[in-house]
This record gives sequence, structure tokens and C-alpha cells, in this order.
Amino acid sequence: MTKPRRLRPGDRVCVIAPAGPVPSAVLDKGLAILESWGLEVCTGDHVRDRHPTLDYLAGDDADRAHDLMAAWCDPRTKAVLCARGGYGAMRLLDLLDWDAMAAAPPKVFAGSSDITALHQAFARHLGIPTVFGAMVATSAFVDDPVAQANLRRMLFQPDAGTVLTGPGAEPLVPGRARGRTVGGNLSLVASGLGTPDAERPPAGAIALLEDVTEEPYRLDRYLTHLRRAGWFDGLGGIALGSWVDCGDISTVRQVLVDRLGDLGIPIIWELGFGHCEGQLAIPLGTEVELVAEPPVAHLSLAEAALQ
Repeated sequence: MTKPRRLRPGDRVCVIAPAGPVPSAVLDKGLAILESWGLEVCTGDHVRDRHPTLDYLAGDDADRAHDLMAAWCDPRTKAVLCARGGYGAMRLLDLLDWDAMAAAPPKVFAGSSDITALHQAFARHLGIPTVFGAMVATSAFVDDPVAQANLRRMLFQPDAGTVLTGPGAEPLVPGRARGRTVGGNLSLVASGLGTPDAERPPAGAIALLEDVTEEPYRLDRYLTHLRRAGWFDGLGGIALGSWVDCGDISTVRQVLVDRLGDLGIPIIWELGFGHCEGQLAIPLGTEVELVAEPPVAHLSLAEAALQ
């Protein structure tokens, strides 16, 4: 993969809304935090839009795609940061000019949740690592100093040897593995199967999986679908994130053990990324070492995530 340059004070970053509608007051707070990091901050032309009939979308598909294209192809911009998730990112994938985006200088791309659809497409079409972390116009960013610090570290200092773990991290299946990170939000990974924008993980990959507001039987369905499609074949390990509002957490754990525990690969439970307090920012498309062993289950970057 071609690594974008890490951020430095004075860099220009652009915040866009490729999925759900953005709360203006929360966006303003998030932009102020980015500016406090010494960044020059701009926003897409349509970042505060609302779709005229579908209230779960941040404006028309064409306008949201325009903002992403404009930010990505602007040579002054060093990073494109997503305001929030929700739903809608996959609706943009057929509207983007991937050749034009590939011709532009590589830059940092960050977002999580529904933005998984774009992470997969960026890996497939642009061949760059991306960052799965807190999003600018969410309370999970503006009201959570730990999540802010985790994102800032991954954007500015994503050095080899960086350890990524959370307070609830523990081995689900013990062992160690080394490979390139893939995945993101479980429901979006499952939804991407069979599309031209998502590829199966490379051999030895370390899969990251998390979700929110999905009942245990739905998690079972997504995992079973991925198993039957061969998505887990050849993985080196799995790091599981948070499962907020997914029902009884002990039942969720039982589902994950049932569906993943027999794969014969090390698995970490509750690493600390996803829709949780103090969420980690984790690079996708980067070589990591997974350690599912006491005393602290963790990932460590085997290489710098950004130049």
C-alpha cells in the first residue's frame, strides 16, 4: 500500500458528511477541536445539508459524492475526515471517479461505523491505509477527551511499536499473529460481500469487527453469512471491538465464541474500538502484531501507519 503522510501542525484538513445528517452544533465543536490541534480546517460545501425526502441522509448522493471528490482531489488538503456515520456511504461508491482520485496525491482518510464501506473501497481502488476512529461531529468525539487523544495520536504519531488496547481487552482465543488489518463495522463488512468495492481479506490478515444496536441473532446472521462466503478463510487473527446496545453482552460473547471460536486463530475480546467510550483509532491496511495473551491483550503496529 502507498502510505499517505502523517499530519503536521498547519496542515489543511477537510471535514465531509458522506453518510447521515450532521448536527451543526456538534460539528462546530468538533471543528474547534481540530483547529486547537493546529490544523487549518475546511468543510465540504454540503456538510450541513439534509436530504429533501430521506431524513437519514446528509443531502443528495451526488452532493455528498461531490464533497468527497473535491476534498480528495484538492492538492492543498492533507486529510479527509468524516463528520459522522449513520447510513449512506455505500450509496456514493458508484458515483466516485476512482481514476481521478487515484491520480491525486494520497492523503489521510478517517471515519468509522458506516464509513466502513468507504474504507473497503479506498483499499480496493486506491491502495492506501486508512484510519478507523472517532468522527468529528459526534458526541463520541467532542465529549470524549480519550477518543480525541487516540485519534490525534494516530493522525500525527502513528509510529511502529504503538500499542493499541482498551480496559476490557482480554484473550477470547489465546495466541499471537501478525498481518495486515482489515474489516470495521460487522454489518457493513457483510453488506459489502459480492460488490466490486470489497475484496476478501489477504492471507494472514487481522480482522477488526465491531457493531452497535444489532441484536445477537443479527450478529449471528452476519457472521454466518461471512463464514459461508469464505471471508474468514486464511485470516491470521481477529480483534473484536465494542458491541454497544447489542443486547445482553454475555449473550453477544456466546454468539461470537460459537461463530468464531473454532477457526483456530487467536481472537481478542473488547479491544476498545468502535462505538465505545475512549474508542481507539486503528489503521486499516497496516501490518500489526496481535497478542491475545496475558497480561494485556493488544495490537501493536509493526510498521508506521503513515509516512
